Amino acid sequence: MFGRTNAVTITATLALAAAGAYGQGFGNGCANLPAYPQLKSALIAATATETSGLNNQMWGTIVDRDGIVCAVAFTGTNRAAQWPGSRVISAQKANTGNAFSLDSSSNSNGSGQPTGLALSTANLYSAVQPGGSLFGLQESNPVNPQVAYAGFSAVEGLDSDPMVGNKIGGINVFGGGLALYGPGQVTLGGLGVSGDTSCADHMIAWRVRNLLGLDHLLGVGGVSGDNNRPDNIVYDITNGQSAGGFGHPKCLNTGDQTKLPAVQK
Repeated sequence: MFGRTNAVTITATLALAAAGAYGQGFGNGCANLPAYPQLKSALIAATATETSGLNNQMWGTIVDRDGIVCAVAFTGTNRAAQWPGSRVISAQKANTGNAFSLDSSSNSNGSGQPTGLALSTANLYSAVQPGGSLFGLQESNPVNPQVAYAGFSAVEGLDSDPMVGNKIGGINVFGGGLALYGPGQVTLGGLGVSGDTSCADHMIAWRVRNLLGLDHLLGVGGVSGDNNRPDNIVYDITNGQSAGGFGHPKCLNTGDQTKLPAVQK
């Protein structure tokens, strides 16, 4: 396990690079999303900033709206510096965040109430347990093993990661996966982060999305009860039951999710 460095100061350069990466139009495709350098820079910065969990190094994956892997990166000195199994888990989380989130154009009703629905992987934990409203969801879209384990291990987590350009699939139901929203509250894809406790994974993923400027979901519906953080992790499990049906267990050294940056319009 590697300790994290001190919090990294992010300048406007990263935001401008991310903005250039997803361009003027907002349709499907990796051309509309940050590429490997932007993901890696934001992942390193977010991992250094977030001090909850085990302080492990991390894997991160971005997929587009069609579930195609756009970029895979890690924060450590090499691919063995973080849990090897977390590479595919991060891709699962990215796929899940994208696959089960909708933007505000999906059900605009003119009521002035939040529309669309953003669901993080953390929001799914209780719902998929036996008796939950989404029981069985985690079995519905399996990972494509030919994509997950293709190619040479030596290039995993690099710009030429074998998952890039292919549909990964997979459903993950604990913290670390979020949908990506561009200006206009348009859903562009998903982000997955893995390598620490599931609670810390969520916190780091949230910070990565914020650094990339792909958190334009103010006004999009969510289950967190916090309009400024619609798809935030919820800790409302008591005696094994979630009060709202979308709760997540606390973890070792759980951070304060209410201190995460508010999303933007």
